[in-house]
This record gives sequence, C-alpha cells and structure tokens, in this order.
Amino acid sequence: MRQEGHFPVMLPEVLESLNPQDGGVYLDGTFGGGGYSRALLRAANCTVHAIDRDPDAIKRGQPLVAASEGRLHLHQGTFSAMKELVGHVGPLNGIVLDLGVSSFQLDQEDRGFSFRHDGPLDMRMSIDGQSAADIVNGEKEGVLADILYHYGEERRSRRVARAIVDARQSGPIQTTGQLAEIIRKAVPKERPNFDPATRSFQALRIAVNDELGELERTLNAAPELLAPGGVFCIVTFHSLEDRMTKRALARLAGRTAGPSRHTPLSMQQTEAPSFELLHTRPRTPTDHELNLNPRSRSARLRALRRLPVHGASA
Repeated sequence: MRQEGHFPVMLPEVLESLNPQDGGVYLDGTFGGGGYSRALLRAANCTVHAIDRDPDAIKRGQPLVAASEGRLHLHQGTFSAMKELVGHVGPLNGIVLDLGVSSFQLDQEDRGFSFRHDGPLDMRMSIDGQSAADIVNGEKEGVLADILYHYGEERRSRRVARAIVDARQSGPIQTTGQLAEIIRKAVPKERPNFDPATRSFQALRIAVNDELGELERTLNAAPELLAPGGVFCIVTFHSLEDRMTKRALARLAGRTAGPSRHTPLSMQQTEAPSFELLHTRPRTPTDHELNLNPRSRSARLRALRRLPVHGASA
C-alpha cells in the first residue's frame, strides 16, 4: 500500500503484530503520509488517533480524516507527548511508531533533510526551533565533533568538525549541497554506494529534533498507555535508536540479566513482568519490500505486548 511519495515501512509485519480488531483504539505516533493509519482503518472497524510534529503532515491528512467518518483523529505534537495528547481516550489496543524520516520530508528540497537535493540546511521536523544551519554555523568545533561522533557514529568526527569550522570562515554554510561537499572532501569514501556525508547528516538531524530524547521519553510513556493485550510496535532505522529500543523492551519483558547470587534477596526483583516480547529478534523487510523501497533496508521492527493478566502469558 503506497501513497504517492510515501511507503509505510514493513506494513504487513506491523499489521500482523498489532492484529487490529473491531472496536479497538490505536495510536499511530508518526502519522507522516498516513500509511499505517489508513491500513488500520481498513483492517478493522476501529478508531485511530495519530500524532505528527510536522504541520504539513497534519494538513496532508485532512482528506483522510474526512473520509474516515469520525474514526481518525489527528493531533499535532511530538509522539513523546502522547499521554498528554491522547491519554484521555483511555487504554490503547495498539501503538505504532516509525522512527524514520518521512519520504515527503526527504523529497522536499526546502526541508533540508537529504543531500541528494541542494536545499536550505534545515532538517526541522516541526518547522520551528533550532535548524541544522544554526548548529553548523554556531557551535564550537568540539561540540560539533561530539554531535557527529555520538549521534552519527562518525569515526572521523573531529576531522569533519575542523573542515566545517574552516569552511564557515569564508561565510555561513547555508545549503545541504555546501555541507555535503565539505564533508566529502574531509572523509574518504569507504565503499561504493555509500556517501561520506551520510553519518554527519544523520547526526545533525538527530540533534536538531532531539530524536533520542524523544525516543527515551516515549519508551517510558507508551507501554503504560496499553490496554491488557495491547501491542507497542517500533520501527527503527539506525543502531542508536534500535539499541535503546531493544534494551527498554527487554527490561519491560523481564529479559534483563538475572541478579548475582551475592545480591541480597531484598534487592532482587521477584515481581513477574507485565509485558512480553512478540519476537525475540527484530523483524526485517522482505526482499520484495527492499526492491520496492530501498530506503527500508535498515528498518528493524520490535514489538511488545502487555500481558492480559499480570504475570500470565498471552
């Protein structure tokens, strides 16, 4: 199921995990092009609440709201604020998050997410607050290097940061094309079909949108909004967010390492977990999906279910 310019990533796997039911209430925490919301509405006579921080996405979704006959409700804001935005609707039967950048945003030159197009160096999902240009032109070299290293896992972060600082002495870096060329000159190409600017652009996007902070807050908030039997699905796209997700879901499902035999009994956790993992290993896109949408190649789906009865298996 594809809307022009947009692929809902791993849609069959997400629907299988959520198993939408008539009368259920579901949350699409990253509305984007509306792919998951549309599929949920078609799969069952259910209600869907959807969140997006991008006002363009909210506008784009209005025809779907009108066609849903009251079953779709859009909320502008961050998905980490889901409790404040949709907590009043009661326990949710399912929550889905796609942590990737919307294809609409990637393909819009004026949003500045992609170095495939030469556009303003922006990268803001919500079109407000600090932009990537503000960081690139305003931060000290050491801060830039830390951002590139921690958020982009760029091993040559100091070299890239030095190149950026040197380049901006001649004037502000204002476009994605300018920045990409600066990075390409500073970092040798590692392998075919991998642009040296990839990691740095990822790092700046994460920093601009506080993506890891958003995810951490959501991993704490979302499970508590689930009804018994409800499922929380997360599609990640890079190792940082996937590691955070894996650890958080494992902890909730009681999959963390057991206590040492030397730990006092009073300090050992004996309470049975309230959640279970739907699958112990992440699901990945099929070859068919990869052929249709190469952008999905790094996607990983993890899912957690709230146990129907505390401490009992589903």
